[in-house]
Amino acid sequence: MSPRPLSSTTDGRLNLEQQRKRAKELLRRLKAQEPNATLAQAQWQVARHLGFSSWPKLKAHVDALDFAARHPDFEACDEARTTHWRCGNDIAHRLQVAGFKGQFRMLSDPLCMGPVRDLPGQAFRAMRSAFISQTFGLDPSDVARRVDDEYSHLETLANAEHSVLWCEADAYDQLFLIRALAGLEQAPPKLELIEVDRIPGVERFIGIGQLAPDVLAWLWPQRRLINDEAVHLAKQAWAAYCDSTPGALAQLAHAPHPALPLLAPALLRQLQELPGIHDGLSLTERLALRCIAETGPVAFGQVFAELMAKRDPLPFLGDMMFHALMRPLIDARQPLLQETRQDQDWPRRELTLTPLGHQVLDANAYWLDHADQVRWVGGVCLNPRQPHWALSDDTQPVWRG
Repeated sequence: MSPRPLSSTTDGRLNLEQQRKRAKELLRRLKAQEPNATLAQAQWQVARHLGFSSWPKLKAHVDALDFAARHPDFEACDEARTTHWRCGNDIAHRLQVAGFKGQFRMLSDPLCMGPVRDLPGQAFRAMRSAFISQTFGLDPSDVARRVDDEYSHLETLANAEHSVLWCEADAYDQLFLIRALAGLEQAPPKLELIEVDRIPGVERFIGIGQLAPDVLAWLWPQRRLINDEAVHLAKQAWAAYCDSTPGALAQLAHAPHPALPLLAPALLRQLQELPGIHDGLSLTERLALRCIAETGPVAFGQVFAELMAKRDPLPFLGDMMFHALMRPLIDARQPLLQETRQDQDWPRRELTLTPLGHQVLDANAYWLDHADQVRWVGGVCLNPRQPHWALSDDTQPVWRG
């Protein structure tokens, strides 16, 4: 018998007294089945459910969080000269609340979407600016200024006095990480990395942005120096991602990399955005269609929430990114999805599968034979009704003529 699911573990905070109460409640249930059950057994089950190997380790973790909350400046090396880097602004305020004193910079470019080709600096920025403004309906000049500003600051990473990159395990973050490191000739003396793929007590960890300020402070002493091996690996991975063929990317996605241990799973998840060999759908599209087929009519925002909370093996999308990825399935001349309640904001609009949507989901039709829009996975261009790269059942790229 396992403890009842936690009700509020999304931000990483844990209350030891609450866990003690859960252990006592569990003990009563255990004794109903086994009169000799002990409190220690119940505490062990609670700890294991939260991701710890023992009750003392759970207690030690809570003590560490409490200490970090009481002493946000417990390690004095975060000074005004420190620059904290992130692929968005989701932790900027919480770092300040936690007591961090350094500057905050971000690269908000969603490199997991749109064309990412190996181009000279200004041409690359222009390509990304055009994609972002067109995809999200933003003012082109505003986007160009922001992209130019963010990438210009990123170029200072090599000479910065002290920089810390905050990353999680998904493709959005890991692509930001390799883009940042690929621009270096060698590792700077004080470039550090905080990266995490799970947080004790958080049942579904999606990203650092969901964590409470004191949990960010707890992560701080876990940072590590970036070395030349990591820089070299990042250069390889970035070149592979920008390539017009996915072979090198697949090789990196299927091998462990101790220098950047969270990289391969993120690359594999991004590789799964290639069209499936049977249905022409990316994994995101397939998961969304399956959810709608099982639940529909269903609100657009609810589909996104379902993918993030349960279905996507390594979630990497924000809500507007998901909306943008779904539009071609709705707006095509031969759509896979029908959108109703269009007088509502997009999260409230209801989605159902069209007959073609059902056929594609059942692999009785192939999406790229009907799609209208060109799609990119890094440097790989996917043109409808033309030969293209696809992904086999064993997640290897194959040429589909």
